[in-house]
Amino acid sequence: MKGNEVIAHAAVRCGCDGYFGYPITPQSEVMETLMELKPWETTGMVVLQAESELASINMVYGGAATGKRVMTSSSSPGVSLMSEGMSYLAACELPCLIVNCQRGGPGLGTIQPSQGDYFQACKGGAHGDFHLIVLAPASVQEMHDFVDLGFELAFKYRNPAMILADGAIGQMMEKVVLAPQKARRADAEIEAEYGSWACCGKGSRRERNICTSLEMQSEKMEKINFHLNEKYKAIEAAEARWEQIDCDDADYVLVAFGSSARICSATVELARAEGIKVGLMRPVTLYPFPSEPLAAMSRRGVKGFLSVELNAGQMVEDVRLAVDGKSPVAHYGRQGGMMFTPDEVLEALKSNFIK
Repeated sequence: MKGNEVIAHAAVRCGCDGYFGYPITPQSEVMETLMELKPWETTGMVVLQAESELASINMVYGGAATGKRVMTSSSSPGVSLMSEGMSYLAACELPCLIVNCQRGGPGLGTIQPSQGDYFQACKGGAHGDFHLIVLAPASVQEMHDFVDLGFELAFKYRNPAMILADGAIGQMMEKVVLAPQKARRADAEIEAEYGSWACCGKGSRRERNICTSLEMQSEKMEKINFHLNEKYKAIEAAEARWEQIDCDDADYVLVAFGSSARICSATVELARAEGIKVGLMRPVTLYPFPSEPLAAMSRRGVKGFLSVELNAGQMVEDVRLAVDGKSPVAHYGRQGGMMFTPDEVLEALKSNFIK
């Protein structure tokens, strides 16, 4: 099935309580598939088309505040409209899942695939000092698997999580293994596990919980920020994920995520056939970014890193930070919904490092 379709199936199967969204190409199949599945008749999951992206993210805010597993999905300009709500969710430490199936921009742009939202997703996503946990799927199977993983990480750290895909991954069709159906948590289970923070009714055990990101005293707001910063350090230390292909003996390493990584895996084969030792490092989490494996390769003596992205050069900044000047780093990309070929990536590698 399509990547977008499998997001819907995974949401139902992982025990999601609510989906609130608004249609926008190229991710509209997420909500369309949920409407076809009618999970409200089987699991009790709420599926609602909101009035706008602003409405949907604030519905997520409300649902997340009660300890429910809630999510939304959109595409680039729609996610921009959700940015205020994402900042509120992060400040209130509310777990939720946001899916961004990126399209070409800036502006309304095109409905073709892009990776131009890396900065938006990984450098906060809205106002204030905060981070989303960002997962970058490179297959339809990972689109499925990352729904449950995204919720697990979101609840583990009480932090919004994002699946940052693109139009290619969302629209391509592949075989997928669907997970067994999980039961949704009952209200009593939610109160027992999350009652210390969730707004699930004033019981006899505690005073009421108030979910707000407003703090008028600068000293208290700074303490909140210090607390969040410590949480982000813990996420960075424990949750970085990545995949390496032929990196052990590589003289040159391609760094790519999502659909770009799929293309670059073919580039590695082309280069190896020509006797050029090339490897591929694929970040699976974009935040936290897997800096240490890149630093280790640089210390080993890799001659050059090429950050391959469907944008003007965004992840390349994190690659440069990880390498810390010990190896040359270059960028190659296409924009506006245009995709590169494996041969084009190989030519870019040669022109930057093998002259």
